[in-house]
Amino acid sequence: MSEQQTICLMKGVVRNPLVRLDAPADVAFGAGEHIAIVGPNGAGKTLLVDTLIGKYPLREGSLTYDFRPSSSLSAYENIRYIAFRDTYGSADANYYYQQRWNAHDQDEAPTVRQQLGEVKNEEYRRRLFELFGIEPLLDKKIILLSSGELRKFQLAKALLTAPRILVMDNPFIGLDAATRDLLNDLLMRIADMRSLQLVLVLSMLDDIPPFITHVIPVNGMRVGEKMRRVDYLDAYRKLDEAQSADERQRLEALQQRILALPYTHTNFTSSEVVRLNHVSIRYGDRTILKELDWIVKRGEKWALSGENGAGKSTLLSLICADNPQSYACDISLFGRKRGTGESIWEIKKHIGYVSPEMHRAYLKNLPAVEIVASGLHDSIGLYKRPHEEEMAVCEWWMDIFGIGALRDKPFLQLSSGEQRLALLARAFVKDPELLILDEPLHGLDTYNRRRVKAVIEAFCRRNDKTLIMVTHYAGELPITITDHLYLKRN
Repeated sequence: MSEQQTICLMKGVVRNPLVRLDAPADVAFGAGEHIAIVGPNGAGKTLLVDTLIGKYPLREGSLTYDFRPSSSLSAYENIRYIAFRDTYGSADANYYYQQRWNAHDQDEAPTVRQQLGEVKNEEYRRRLFELFGIEPLLDKKIILLSSGELRKFQLAKALLTAPRILVMDNPFIGLDAATRDLLNDLLMRIADMRSLQLVLVLSMLDDIPPFITHVIPVNGMRVGEKMRRVDYLDAYRKLDEAQSADERQRLEALQQRILALPYTHTNFTSSEVVRLNHVSIRYGDRTILKELDWIVKRGEKWALSGENGAGKSTLLSLICADNPQSYACDISLFGRKRGTGESIWEIKKHIGYVSPEMHRAYLKNLPAVEIVASGLHDSIGLYKRPHEEEMAVCEWWMDIFGIGALRDKPFLQLSSGEQRLALLARAFVKDPELLILDEPLHGLDTYNRRRVKAVIEAFCRRNDKTLIMVTHYAGELPITITDHLYLKRN
């Protein structure tokens, strides 16, 4: 008797050419396997997953399922998929950038309890809630959950439906070290549940958890042959070593281009870029920041860290004037006290900023170059048409981030990693005096992470550039970092 295959795609070609891989795909998941679908940004990983879960009807080939021991034959009932955008919460037409910081717009947002709904198996519910630490979150609004809390909520919600297959896209991004370890431990335990199969979609080619048994590489919109995890890692390391010398030369040339940039924006001469005096932020009965004092001087490079939910993103929203409470706080930027007559746009034109909230809010299907150009005037959409010289600057930065060829491709047709690169180019495009990067390497593959880190390092070596960067991976920080601020959860 042949081995049970939970999903089997044979010579699959989808009907719609806009979401079609470049070659017919053959993929089979053995019932006892835990799979990683791995590949660089834009390789076609999400298209493959969407095909496997039946989102796109086939023009050629066959797609069959065998979900035993589940009694249901339906893919809808047996497969749960936590996609990349879900990492930041369910982005929809009703979500807008800055909503998280506007207390009066949170009233309609559902709570964790409401979203989880009723569960028939009380013992199973109790075990899951205990495992994921859900009880303290039940009455919290979904929109106020930190990245780590959101991930635990999504996992619990998916598992409460008792799926046969759980697919997670880049599950570890945005999590502090303790929460990463917790999630890894949870997934290890889940992997031991014989009735549940795990499928991870990963961009970091070198970071495949030990509970994964097999890897399916995807590259250049083509699906490779399934390999044992150990064989894939061995092949990857050999390939990476062979490419490393060439890559170093390319990145050094890239850095020289950035260092040679002329200085066009040197409006401020204040020795202080940011000053916060006894800043406190509260939402309801929860204190996020308590009497925080912080001074960032011109030319300093700060690493901002802390556990999930400690208030890092809230702090950055105050500096960027995205948080309405910022006007009730004692905050000075570039030597000017907030609320003394300057407009939001006067503040923002000297700041380059990228964050998970921004990525979540970008649902506009403009050509990628127009998304980059919107950074010139700090709009979410492109409301002011850039002139030819400005458009050339946008194209230059797209080339720096390796997405020059995507100039005219609609933003929502880019992969999540390509979208992140476009938003990074948007943050750099006006050569800002203050660069604020909140988890800038989210969702990027191994090579693009190195590229973006090299770009950040070169930019920071230019005169009087100030950086505030949030990351949960110390290895992502540029060598130019001068100072650290660690936030503790209140």
